[in-house]
Amino acid sequence: MLMANGAAAAPLPANRAAITACIILAVIMQALDTTIANVALPYMQGSVSASADQINWVLTSYIVAAAIMTPPSGFLANRFGRQRVLMTAIVGFVMASVLCGMAQSLSQIVAFRLMQGFFGAALVPIAQSILLDIYTTEERGSAMALFGVSVMVGPVLGPVIGGWLTENFSWRWVFYINVPIGVLAFVGISFYLRETKVSAETKLDWLGFGSLSIAIAAMQVFLDRGAQLDWFSSLEILIEAVVAASAFYVFLVHTFTAERPFVRPRLFLDRNFTVGMLFIFIIGITYLASMALMTPYLQTLMGYPVVTAGIVMGPRGIGTMISMFIVGRMMGRVDTRLLLMIGLLLTAWAMYDMTGWTPDISEWTVAVVGFIQGAGLGFLFVPLTTVTFATLPSEDRADATGLYNLSRNVGSSVGISVVSYLLTRNGQVNHETIGGYVTATNRAFNDPAVLHAMSPWTAGGRAALDQLIQFQAAIISYIDDFKLMMVLSLAAVPLVLLLRKAGPAGGDHAVVME
Repeated sequence: MLMANGAAAAPLPANRAAITACIILAVIMQALDTTIANVALPYMQGSVSASADQINWVLTSYIVAAAIMTPPSGFLANRFGRQRVLMTAIVGFVMASVLCGMAQSLSQIVAFRLMQGFFGAALVPIAQSILLDIYTTEERGSAMALFGVSVMVGPVLGPVIGGWLTENFSWRWVFYINVPIGVLAFVGISFYLRETKVSAETKLDWLGFGSLSIAIAAMQVFLDRGAQLDWFSSLEILIEAVVAASAFYVFLVHTFTAERPFVRPRLFLDRNFTVGMLFIFIIGITYLASMALMTPYLQTLMGYPVVTAGIVMGPRGIGTMISMFIVGRMMGRVDTRLLLMIGLLLTAWAMYDMTGWTPDISEWTVAVVGFIQGAGLGFLFVPLTTVTFATLPSEDRADATGLYNLSRNVGSSVGISVVSYLLTRNGQVNHETIGGYVTATNRAFNDPAVLHAMSPWTAGGRAALDQLIQFQAAIISYIDDFKLMMVLSLAAVPLVLLLRKAGPAGGDHAVVME
């Protein structure tokens, strides 16, 4: 992740408003794709004949690719120039979006989503560094507030726009929508943004970067394919586990022995940074994983149309935006650790409420609980980024922010994979448990209406019984997942006590909040 440095002393461009608008467009385009596909997943699933756990690869592939390519974005900008890298990233992202829309199979969608993630990873950190450079120290607070809001516009508008496009056109348009946005951003940046100086001497630790990338990719495939192939009874899963462990071992050995490693071990000597990495990993699990669960819950169990599902999920992002503004005013006046505690408790409260949900709850309940969860996230993002980097030397922040966002992205992808697996496994376990109570001598069959609709002595009755049991098993499985995320939120509370108190938030402490 990039921070402003000496470039800030250069003459400020006269066309800052135009540059800001174009950069914000690029950021919104990238942020939009983290959630816009969520509500369209059931439609993609039917179109490409994928299972419920397989279709989540559409989400995890994008997140993993972005996680892998975020840390080296600083190297790319220094080596080739920020304008050139930014324009290449936009072109690649738009091309990948078009290919996603044209895809005819699950493997094609996943491959092109990987391509999207690879190109999109550089958009947010480079956009942030440009904003830090073109505004003065006094103006950076407002610039970062605008940047933070643009990053959060994606989660707010994504489900709503995705639902509307899917309902009125096709799920393919959730990807085609990036074309006009990308074209506008590309043209504006090519006209208004000046190229930065490049350094041919800039080096990247390819062994460290490569081994970490292989470890993350192999781990994600292991998690995504494990349930389908019965875990370690499959040779493929064994190979993926060995590759992930071996690559991570190489990464660790190289990190502690190389002169200039990709990740400097001294960063983890800072207690706030180490705790913050674990903290943001847990937040990544609970936030995006819960959003991945909400889409099938609303559309499959509750029978919501895709547009309605998008609308009731919107308040989550609105809650985040409002709480971010509130927290911004409280920073420096209230202990950062107290704000983090409030955020965790709000998140846990929302998850606790969701453990009591049934498909009979109202749209209002879904919207209000989503708003509370989003507000909790807003209370976590800004204070956590501030306190995580508050005690780090300024020269370490560029590397540290890359690792910080890597941890959040990996947490998100792992969270989606784990809750999807648990949803499937617990559904089977619950089905077997509930089915054990359905016997021909059950007193419920004394009711003529029940016996007529679900008679265990007829094929139609047994099919109706099985459908009802599956429905109830699915409800309990979702409750189990919500309960797990509630426990994770509460488990993070003691981490707050390990953080050192941060000083007042200031200009250069702003970091990316995706």
